[in-house]
Amino acid sequence: MSFAPWVSPRRNDSVLRDLRMPESRPLLLTGGTVITGDPLLGDWQNADVLIGGTVIVGIGPGLLTAAGDDDMIVIDCAGTLVLPAAADFTAPHAGATLTPGRSADIAVLRLADTPGTPAGAIPARGTHLDILLNAGHVRLYNGQPLDTAGTAGPAPEGEPAHDPEHPFLGMWVDDNDFVRQELLPDGRYDEARGDRPSAYQGRYWITGDRIDYLDDLGFWAFGEFQDGILHHAGYRFTRR
Repeated sequence: MSFAPWVSPRRNDSVLRDLRMPESRPLLLTGGTVITGDPLLGDWQNADVLIGGTVIVGIGPGLLTAAGDDDMIVIDCAGTLVLPAAADFTAPHAGATLTPGRSADIAVLRLADTPGTPAGAIPARGTHLDILLNAGHVRLYNGQPLDTAGTAGPAPEGEPAHDPEHPFLGMWVDDNDFVRQELLPDGRYDEARGDRPSAYQGRYWITGDRIDYLDDLGFWAFGEFQDGILHHAGYRFTRR
């Protein structure tokens, strides 16, 4: 089975809120490369896994079409591997499988191309655990425990006061309209790249003409405002 070109699953706060208060709604993992471990079912490069309560109730392409009718909580799994959380693929017919009626013990691994792959070569893949379900309950989401997923880390010592009416707030766009970075009044930023909304999100602090960023992924970055231009990470942003 070949992998599709690298894509990043979309994550949003509304899904996170739904997962914290599921209220017995079905859960659908959609768009991932599904490895069932079941020789009868086989595998799919783009398929869905439907969970009801503690068990898998459906698997395969096309389940997303019923998401609205059945009030499913839908998790985008594009660019991931979806497979049994505990399986021994060296011993066929043994161990966990993604089979309807089985316990919904599922691991979702996010894929990423290794940087520096030569042009035309098959990219090496790295993985990290993105989502983990145990008996239908989401324990890990977006690489973090569900009770802390989507929350910012502790504020750094010496954090400057935030001004919700700072004149630099608003939308900043690079020269090619590819990167669009919005500095929000609550001290958060939301950066879109191309057709990827919210590619980066986190907190920011402005001190004089300098802006410091702490991304939710954990990295720091900075920029400088000069004559109406925001210089950041090699980009020139103007206000829109």
